[in-house]
Amino acid sequence: MNLELMNFTGTYTAIVTPFLNGQLDEGALERIIKLQIKGGVDGIVPVGTTGESPTVDMAEHVKIIELSVKFAAGKIKVLAGTGGNATNEAIFLTQAAEKAGADGSLQVAPYYNKPTQEGLFQHFRAISRATKLPLVLYSIPGRCGVEISIDTVKRLAREYKNIVGIKEAGGSCDRVSQLRAALGENFTILSGDDSLTLPFMSVGAHGVVSVASNVIPKEVSQMVKLFAAGKANAAIRLHEKYYPLFKDLFIETNPTPVKAALAMMKVIQEEYRLPLVPMNPKNWEALRTTLKRCNVLE
Repeated sequence: MNLELMNFTGTYTAIVTPFLNGQLDEGALERIIKLQIKGGVDGIVPVGTTGESPTVDMAEHVKIIELSVKFAAGKIKVLAGTGGNATNEAIFLTQAAEKAGADGSLQVAPYYNKPTQEGLFQHFRAISRATKLPLVLYSIPGRCGVEISIDTVKRLAREYKNIVGIKEAGGSCDRVSQLRAALGENFTILSGDDSLTLPFMSVGAHGVVSVASNVIPKEVSQMVKLFAAGKANAAIRLHEKYYPLFKDLFIETNPTPVKAALAMMKVIQEEYRLPLVPMNPKNWEALRTTLKRCNVLE
């Protein structure tokens, strides 16, 4: 694999994990991925936060990646979510993803145990040395309690050539500007928030890992491509149209609203694993209203 030619720019859908009677719904997973291919996204991210990774067991986690690679069939990239707060677990999952034929790995910062920056460096260093897959770091301090500092990202990218990018979900355009200045043009930066995709791209990001593209893959992909092609006004019009949906897909904890939306669209059954539960009825109705206003539902 030529890492210099491997990039993850554009739109990557953080796909949900569909369940049916407590088990993985393989048919629904295939439907989701085929819709992503048809919608023109660049890739998918299975078993990330949106894929309810904390509630699937190790065997399920690996199976979801294997099936995602199978259903993607080389038509779009598979950036497998294989991070964890135990380094040996992240290595196991990453090596399994490599064996399954994934194109890369998304590595979330260890959560709950709140390592120091040196601990983060050693964690990602160990994973990098255990695989040939290109790795995209994932900084989301609101969930993890720690931020991967710019100095740590720079140090990792300098020393390990398969660390090729970062999904940035800290909500700060300043940080994107700082990352771009520190890492140069070849290091990929992806927005971790749909509503911030265009602001982030305006200061150096290359695309988005999107929740909304589960529901509107064509529209999110078009928005990103238009902005990247210098057609900012057309991209902004799409942003303005779908901004209410970008926000209401987080009216409750992700991925509850997006799974509810996909169920309303008859793509999946509305099923979660505890501690996630169905939406408050008032919020469910608000989301349905927004989906109708955005012409996603009739």
